[in-house]
Amino acid sequence: MKMTFQAIVALAAVLLSPFALASGDAAAGKTNTAVCAACHGQDGNSPTGAFPKLAGLGEKYLTKQMLDIQSGSRSVPEMTGMLNTLSKDDIADIAAYYNGQSRQLSGAQENDQQLVLGEQIFRAGNLETAVPACTGCHSPTGSGNTPAGYPALGGQHAQYIAKQLRAFRTGAHDAAAPAARLNDESKIMRGVAARMNDQEIDAVSNYISGLR
Repeated sequence: MKMTFQAIVALAAVLLSPFALASGDAAAGKTNTAVCAACHGQDGNSPTGAFPKLAGLGEKYLTKQMLDIQSGSRSVPEMTGMLNTLSKDDIADIAAYYNGQSRQLSGAQENDQQLVLGEQIFRAGNLETAVPACTGCHSPTGSGNTPAGYPALGGQHAQYIAKQLRAFRTGAHDAAAPAARLNDESKIMRGVAARMNDQEIDAVSNYISGLR
């Protein structure tokens, strides 16, 4: 029997959930975040969409992203050299600190037509193009899936979400492209983004930024 793309996404969440990374020390992590504040805000709420909000994203997710950036498996030019001197324990501690902070709501732009489309993609996907609903991994409220390491997206900057979706889409079509994002081992996000057009990406990103 053939599995739908939505079923594969759900199965991956179940299979990955037992492999949570070790929990860090938030108090120790706070001491290592001074240099991070310029871009991400002192409490992980970045003031601009050019940089992601880190507050409350999920400890496992944050740890993985920092380790991937450190190893080079995720390319983020703005982070070049920033994590080079940190140990795995340091990174786990930073992740614990930021995950313990409250994420501030960015707020969606009031564009009725775009919000309708964004909600449709987030909650139901697009059956015609096999785009699964975002809720399968990121929850109906955008609060993510902590055991599986899927990030909480609600309230994140729309600009940043859209940039990452386009990076995953680029990775699905051209892994050698400078803007490609390739660090989703199961290729779930590349598979999703590859089926989305710019209008859908912008709409769902705006809708997500208003979730709380």
